[in-house]
Amino acid sequence: MSKSVDVGSLRNGGYVTVDGEPCRIVDITKSKPGKHGSAKARIVAIGIFDGVKRSFVKPVDANVEVPMINKRSGQVFAVTSSGVQVMDLETYEYLDAPFPEEEELKAKLVPGVEIEYWRILGRVKIVRTK
Repeated sequence: MSKSVDVGSLRNGGYVTVDGEPCRIVDITKSKPGKHGSAKARIVAIGIFDGVKRSFVKPVDANVEVPMINKRSGQVFAVTSSGVQVMDLETYEYLDAPFPEEEELKAKLVPGVEIEYWRILGRVKIVRTK
């Protein structure tokens, strides 16, 4: 799920969808309008799931998609070879999440530990332990 916003309203630290991948904005450079054109913005963002750096240039009055991030609490139910099974603490539903890339966070994932996870565009990412 995402919403459409103007490029001019994006800020550093915000989120944007680039090439169908949700990304965190790390740099925004805006140019002044020229004699024959509108102001442009160059946005550099890093992928939330893959860590790849992406950039694009668009007019500030153009629309881009911003992903809706659903931040939830959960409890690790089981650790399998393919990932982590998490139980949501509000709805009590079970979901499978891939292992986080950070080794120190991955080491803390044992059954019974409470975590914070994000649901973004139908995908799940474990962010931290509580």
